[in-house]
Amino acid sequence: MTRTPAGYFDRMYAGDDDPWGFATRWYERRKYDITLASLPRPRYRAGYEPGCSIGVLSDGLAARCDTLVVSDPQPVAVAGARDRLHAHPHVRVERHSIPEDWPAGPWDLVVLSEVAYYFDGAGLDDVVERVMSTLEEGGHLVAVHYRPRTDYPLSGDAAHRRIAATPGLAGLVDHVEDEFRLAVWERVAR
Repeated sequence: MTRTPAGYFDRMYAGDDDPWGFATRWYERRKYDITLASLPRPRYRAGYEPGCSIGVLSDGLAARCDTLVVSDPQPVAVAGARDRLHAHPHVRVERHSIPEDWPAGPWDLVVLSEVAYYFDGAGLDDVVERVMSTLEEGGHLVAVHYRPRTDYPLSGDAAHRRIAATPGLAGLVDHVEDEFRLAVWERVAR
């Protein structure tokens, strides 16, 4: 499995606790609003968001989940997420990497926001296998990724095609813009 090296993220967070402008850029705010509006249910029992960074999307998800676990491997990001989410006692912020440290679940919502393209095909397959082993039947998988060219192992579109090909996922939403693609799938019986 190939994935974007941890050193890349170390360098990104070394000089800036919000290197992608998650808390300040219009693109991010708009993308988060569309993501939350795309959720098929008003409320979820248990959600999981790996790669949460400083927890900006997590803050919106917290209002929609009875319990929410968010994680990131970067200490600076985890500290930022804990600061942002401290007012939500039903949210747990953890420091770990996926897929190897995937929490047990079960989940009725998993959100892969700007994380799937950091893996090559085999790595993403491993992540999706973990999703499928912990996502309840009838639960939702959300993926949202930047579409323009990057240096990541996969493009956003390639990551979405790979996820969409997974047996047991039925597509509900496929929102495509020049800058990002957002999809929602429902876990169905295989």
